[in-house]
This record gives sequence, C-alpha cells and structure tokens, in this order.
Amino acid sequence: MLQGKKILLVIAGGIAAFKSLDLIRRLREQGAHVTPVLTRAAEQFVTPLSVSALAAEKVYRELFDLTDEREMGHIELSRAADLVVVAPATADLLAKMANGHADDLASTLLMATDKRVLCAPAMNVRMWLHPANQRNVAQLRADGVLFTGPGEGEMACGEYGPGRMSEVPEIVAAVGEALAEGPLSGKHILLTSGPTHEPIDPVRYIANRSSGAQGTALARALMGLGASVTFVTGPALVPPPAGASVVKVETARQMHEAVFAALPADAAVFAAAVADWRVVDASDKKIKKDGSGRIAPLEFTENPDILAEVSKSPQRPGLVIGFAAETNDLIAHAEAKLKRKGCDWIIANDVSPETGIMGGSENAVTILTAAGADALPRMSKDQVAQQLAARIAEALR
Repeated sequence: MLQGKKILLVIAGGIAAFKSLDLIRRLREQGAHVTPVLTRAAEQFVTPLSVSALAAEKVYRELFDLTDEREMGHIELSRAADLVVVAPATADLLAKMANGHADDLASTLLMATDKRVLCAPAMNVRMWLHPANQRNVAQLRADGVLFTGPGEGEMACGEYGPGRMSEVPEIVAAVGEALAEGPLSGKHILLTSGPTHEPIDPVRYIANRSSGAQGTALARALMGLGASVTFVTGPALVPPPAGASVVKVETARQMHEAVFAALPADAAVFAAAVADWRVVDASDKKIKKDGSGRIAPLEFTENPDILAEVSKSPQRPGLVIGFAAETNDLIAHAEAKLKRKGCDWIIANDVSPETGIMGGSENAVTILTAAGADALPRMSKDQVAQQLAARIAEALR
C-alpha cells in the first residue's frame, strides 16, 4: 500500500502517455497522492483536463507561470514529494536529465529534486538501442536514478523490440519497491571513497589512480536498502551519489578529521585509496628547476591510519570494513591487513595494471572475514556494490 505517499508524476510526450491516466488511477487506489506535471509534448497525447480529473489535483505545466510560482515554486514542488516518477520517460527527457538540462518545468523539477527518481522509458526500439540513449541511461543509473522497463513487444509504429513502457501494474510495483523501507532503514553508514592528494608544492601532489567509482556505487546500493550514508570523499573522478551527506576532502589528514567527526555510525566502510605517505615539509611555492637536472630529496612521513584508529576507537561502529588494493599476493596481504587493522572485513582486489580494475568499470573482489575468504566473480562495480550492500544489511540485522 502507498497510503499517504506523495508522488510527483512527470508525463512526457509519447504515445505511451495514455497509460499515465491509468497509472494515476492505480496509484490513487493504493492511497497515494499524485501531483501531475505535463510537458508541452505530453499535451499532444493526453489533456490537462483528463489528467487533473483523475488526479483530483492541479496539473503543473509551465515553468514561468506566475500564479504557480506564487502558490508553490518549482523548487518546493520538486521536493514536496516522496518519489518522482517519470512515465513515460522519452529519449528527449532522459537526455536532458543525463546532461543536466533544465529548459522547461519537467526538466527543472528533475534537476532540483532531492528525492529519488523512477523512470519508465518508452520509445521506438531504434531510439532505445541507440548508443547515445544507452549512454544517457547508463549515466542516469550511475547517478542513482531507478528504472522500470522498458518491456519488449510490438510498438505503435509497427516495429517490434525493447522500448515499450512497462505496464501500469509493473510501474505501481516499482513505486512500492522504491518507497519501501529497506533492511538498512534507520542505519547510519560512514563510507570513504576516492583518492587523497598529498601536496608537494601548490601545484603538484602525490596521488593514485582511484576513480571513486566503487565507493559511489556502494553508497548508492546502501541508500537503496534504506541506509543514511555519510560519504567522505577525496577528489574523485566519479561524482558523489545524490542523496548522501557528502563531505569533500583533499588530504589523508582531512579525511581522518572528517571520519571521526561523522561518528558514531552503525557501520564504517573504508573504500578510499588513502595515500600511505605525505611530504613532511610541502613547499608553499612552486618548486623550480635549477638546471642541475636533479631535485632535492623529498622527506616523507606516514599518514594517519584511519582504518586502524577507527577499529580501536571507543566510538567503533559495530561493523568496520576495509579495502585492500594489491598488485601481488592478494590473499596473503589481505589476511595480514585484517589482523593488523583490527577490522571485521577486508574487501581485497587485484589492481595490477593488466586487470584494468583501478579506474575501470568492473571489479573482482574477495571478502575476507574471521570465517574465511569468499571470492566473487568479476562483475560491474554496481553489481559488486549490490552484493556488498546485501551482506552488510545481513550483518547489521
């Protein structure tokens, strides 16, 4: 049941828009309150009057409607719902979402919302399979947008294949799943991600090749199970996940400070590739060449061991998980790290250059605990994240 849930329903322009009328009716039968938004193209397929009558609610259509902005501005409208549903989600609207366009009311609401978004794509089979559309869908999935469908079947245009909007009962079920309280509901999880940058001078630093992709994927998976996530991230290539409490840092010492400021937590997952060393006296001016062909030796000192300190802290979370990125003797090094750090799990992966894992889209991890080692097959980082999130949820029950 969706009793009392507020759904912001964005209806885009496509023949499948006719299904949105039944969707409104079914959502209301489940007890949901539906606020509809129509694009101009959608009005070619369904009328504002029919949508308003079924929703028993005003239809929002124009970004620059002074009456609407006075009664409920578009920013407030985007955040008043429990869930934003886009059905049908056309190729055009998906492209706007993926690339940050906000040139009408629907796209502006989708840019401004801080709530989860569920899309039900509907388009011609060739449009769905087009590389540009697939890139947009992949980007939206990476951003945490949920999808239901599309299904496969005969199109209104006469072609057959994937691209049909999910049937209304399927969308209603997906709405229920998106709004359901997951097994991590009420849990606070601290997660670190990305590399750290340790300065040599104002323009140079020591770093590594971590993209932050696995950390972001894991944060999304944990939030998908209902967790509240504090996401402490170094300067990663992959953007932080929407919906997390994001703390951006640069150095290992800044990450150390941010981690302890975020405690207490039910679990802490240290996926960041923290630099082990930093320069003792980083120059406050750019180091210049002097013609000798050499540079004065740099003196290094160890950075704080965040994982070990949290594992031994009086504020220690009930579950502490570290990552071990190794280039050789993976299991031996990971087992030694598990004992040395005092954490509960180590997630070990081989980041040798030939694997393409560091900075890539896939991962192959082994989970080490006191009970032994469990090697997962190579899969996408999103799939790894879902596997780890499910195990974390089981451990925190």
